[in-house]
Amino acid sequence: MRVFLLFLLICLAGLTTAHAGGKRDQMAGIAFHLETEPGENPKMVFNQFVAGQQRVFRRTPEVSAKDIAAFKPFPSEDGEGFGLLLQLKAGAVNRIAGVTAANNGRWLIARVNGRIVDGVVIDKQITDGQLVIWKGVAPSEIKALDKILPRIGEKKPRG
Repeated sequence: MRVFLLFLLICLAGLTTAHAGGKRDQMAGIAFHLETEPGENPKMVFNQFVAGQQRVFRRTPEVSAKDIAAFKPFPSEDGEGFGLLLQLKAGAVNRIAGVTAANNGRWLIARVNGRIVDGVVIDKQITDGQLVIWKGVAPSEIKALDKILPRIGEKKPRG
């Protein structure tokens, strides 16, 4: 009986470690959230302090990691980490073009692995399928991206 229990505990520990290990290799996410109107369903929005003001953003991202085809890191101008140029997949290109055309003057914030790292005011429609995160990306996050996405101009992830 003790041997069986020990075997069961070892198997469960192995499953937990394997599951956690798989999640660690996956990018927790890049997401872009659009500013919305106060008063929307509280379950569908979150508040964020941006540009000296409390603003309301949609929980559901307009663009997420699954929409990204390739990326290119660059040193941020403020010296705090890196920025990313993101090339979107075809379906996301059309979606972000529509979102940016309809939401001129609203904020679009970027999250990387759950952290809000950057935000921009939409001032024109994005039609080229490229989004930029200007700052706040850590070298370890670029390394994780290299495992799952190609760099712009390359065919395969560097993994």
